[in-house]
Amino acid sequence: MAPELTRSSILKGQNALIVGVANDRSIAWGCAQAMHLAGAEIAMTYLNEKARPYVEPLASAVEASLLLPLEVRDTAQVDALFAAIASNWGRLDILVHSIAFAPRQALEGRVTDCPRDGFLTAMDVSCWSLLDLTRRAQKLMTTGGTIFAMSYHGANEVIENYGIMGPVKAALESAVRYLAAELGPKGIRVHAISPGPLATRAASGIPDFDALMERVAERAPARRLVTIEEVGAACAFLASHYAGAMTGDTIYIDGGYHILG
Repeated sequence: MAPELTRSSILKGQNALIVGVANDRSIAWGCAQAMHLAGAEIAMTYLNEKARPYVEPLASAVEASLLLPLEVRDTAQVDALFAAIASNWGRLDILVHSIAFAPRQALEGRVTDCPRDGFLTAMDVSCWSLLDLTRRAQKLMTTGGTIFAMSYHGANEVIENYGIMGPVKAALESAVRYLAAELGPKGIRVHAISPGPLATRAASGIPDFDALMERVAERAPARRLVTIEEVGAACAFLASHYAGAMTGDTIYIDGGYHILG
């Protein structure tokens, strides 16, 4: 049984930007809840007006100081977000990048047959946007900070039906290592978080995903799926001073499933 989140002060005084909350099943929402309970001040984004009614109540629940629209391919929106953070907070301590997207035609079928525009879109939204947000965030991380990107085991092992997102997540994990090496001297730590399969909106586009979740729950050493709260709690720990010597890792939060052959 997964433990419930509890209140602490390990992130007291830190400002956290959470990108990627779509609804109350989002991994990013698990991070927002955990970091709020750990004492962090929260800023959140929503994709568009269609998504806003789902995200707005969640932002209220964590007393978010800022709630702004963010389509990462819209430079004006990215500029406005970081201008608002600079104006309201003056600095940033935590960035959670929890966004991924590939057009359906890029996800379906073989990686061999992935169309160029589908591949480029998947890389743009799911990987390059991490570089873009990190470049802006590090300017506000004047006393150091922690950056998270959400990956999946399909980056390192062929997962049926995961398709082009496997190569994209592999690129994301590699980018995390380079960012960690470059930003480490500034006191900025960077991690890829690799949760087990979760019933998120993003996962709904993967064929036969329910069957995958069943297999993982049956085979994982923990004999269950993880929760968004557990992912959030792990990220809260990694953003705290207790994990100050950890950076550049891919952290698996999957009940041990990744160790199985």
